[in-house]
Amino acid sequence: MSKLPILNQQGKAAGEYDIADELLTYDKGLQALQDAVVRYRANCRQGSASTLGKGEVAGSNRKLWKQKGTGRARTGLRQSPVWRGGGVVFGPKPRDYSKAQNRQEARLAFRRAVSEKIAGGEIKVVEDLEIAEAKTKAFASLMSNLGVQAPALFITHEVKADLVRAARNIPRVEVTTSDNVHTYQLLRYPTIVITREAMAALEERLRKSKGAKA
Repeated sequence: MSKLPILNQQGKAAGEYDIADELLTYDKGLQALQDAVVRYRANCRQGSASTLGKGEVAGSNRKLWKQKGTGRARTGLRQSPVWRGGGVVFGPKPRDYSKAQNRQEARLAFRRAVSEKIAGGEIKVVEDLEIAEAKTKAFASLMSNLGVQAPALFITHEVKADLVRAARNIPRVEVTTSDNVHTYQLLRYPTIVITREAMAALEERLRKSKGAKA
């Protein structure tokens, strides 16, 4: 069993959370972890950059000046890449950067990410995350009580609108749920604060991904 300390909202010890070692993975999954990060970042790219080639720039086919006799270099279309406002040579066009990853590999990457965070002592389990009002000051006070500094990821079991609203003005702080948290988020933040209820739901995700029985 791996044990995680549980804190109350004042940052005082309130027990321990036990998680079965059989749900954690340390001996494999590094490549799956790399692939998961590359896939997530690639899928975030819009791929909408677009430039006009010589044949797409508006303009006539008139030759700017005659071929000979002017003492100047010969030239043709105004749309030539040589001219300012002309076409772009080998410029970007809209493309799809998205990558795929099979479900089994994605689940392995998620288990390895959670396991590394637990082994590194980067997960703090709290009894609950509640604030008196949806104000940035209230959330900053909560972070101070827990001894947490940005960057940090806060995970709850259900969406708490007041918590999200209070945290959104604090740089490098994100609030998500145990159902929506993904591998890239786990790796991105050096500190993860998760409620006891959300940790139980996360443990169930690990159990299902590994095919273990309850």
